[in-house]
Amino acid sequence: MRMQKINRIKSILSCIFLIVGALHFQSCKPSENKADEARVQYVIPDSLLKTIHIDSVKQGLLINSTTLTGQVDFNQDNVVNIFPLISGKIQDIKVVLGDYVKEGDVLGVIKSSEMAQYSSDLLNAQTNLLLAEKSLEKTKDMYKSGLASKTDSLSAVISVQQAKAGLDRAQRVLQINGGNTQGEYALKAPISGFIVQKLVTNDQIIRSDNSNALFTISDLKNVWIMANVYESNVENIHLGDDIDISTLSYPGRIFKGKVDKIMQVLDPASKAMKVRISINNEDYALKPQMFASVTVTNTQNKQAIYIPSSGLIFDHSQYYVLVYNGNGKAQITPIQKLNTLGSKTYLTAGVNVGDRIITSDALQIYSELNN
Repeated sequence: MRMQKINRIKSILSCIFLIVGALHFQSCKPSENKADEARVQYVIPDSLLKTIHIDSVKQGLLINSTTLTGQVDFNQDNVVNIFPLISGKIQDIKVVLGDYVKEGDVLGVIKSSEMAQYSSDLLNAQTNLLLAEKSLEKTKDMYKSGLASKTDSLSAVISVQQAKAGLDRAQRVLQINGGNTQGEYALKAPISGFIVQKLVTNDQIIRSDNSNALFTISDLKNVWIMANVYESNVENIHLGDDIDISTLSYPGRIFKGKVDKIMQVLDPASKAMKVRISINNEDYALKPQMFASVTVTNTQNKQAIYIPSSGLIFDHSQYYVLVYNGNGKAQITPIQKLNTLGSKTYLTAGVNVGDRIITSDALQIYSELNN
């Protein structure tokens, strides 16, 4: 009898639990439906709808973009290394690293015994010519008087010619070495440009067989960008490809150029191929040794769909766009991104040509749709 009461109580409790669970389920279900309904039926307010931009998905030639690292370098065709032609002591250096000089400007003066010897040789050559001319006049007078032979006269003429040749040689040697007759050699700038290297100081003894240049001058109105191309990108780089260059020094400024040289070999240390870009640098903004980000673009012979990059949303490792369906309604649509080039993003899947997408305030609307 007692067991029957216990079983009856258990049955009653089980029924109570079932009834309570069913009531709880019924109370939760409408709430969930309301949440789903609110998420699906979000409508962009008119105040926001008036300010957002809506653009269409378009199709066009696929433009390939490859980003490389590079460094600003001198244009080696416009660089001059200045070596001393003579030995001596350098004094009165007039320039420092970074100075701009014009062609013909004096950079420094070398006191040299070699220059003194060249001056002495010139004086000796002038004296020899004077003596030879006097001897020729005397020989001509003696020849007229019968005191000298024709051979003597011819010999005197030859001596004058030899003396003239010696004087001409002495003048040329002195002129090549600056033409100074005071034992000084003036180092002059052979081109206009900037002093980009200086390896000499006042009172330094220099030698003409020194392998190091005293000064290096470069015209920085045109510079090179040397960029590294790794194996995975070699096929994407071609002669004549358009180049956009940006630097840390000038955020927001883009320098334009073209690939004008491909080295065709990989550096054994870096395993990268070098490409050269020539850039006009009239305002001297680009300095040698600056690091640069190099974006190479070229057009491929195939079509692809693209959207404005401002309409792209990235969340949880996936790219999305907001497709606008009219009447303030938008739909979150996952897409497959191919690449981005400036204001354009090329896609492989997710939307079709002609679809309208929201390109401003997209992240705000995306958040509202997810809420």
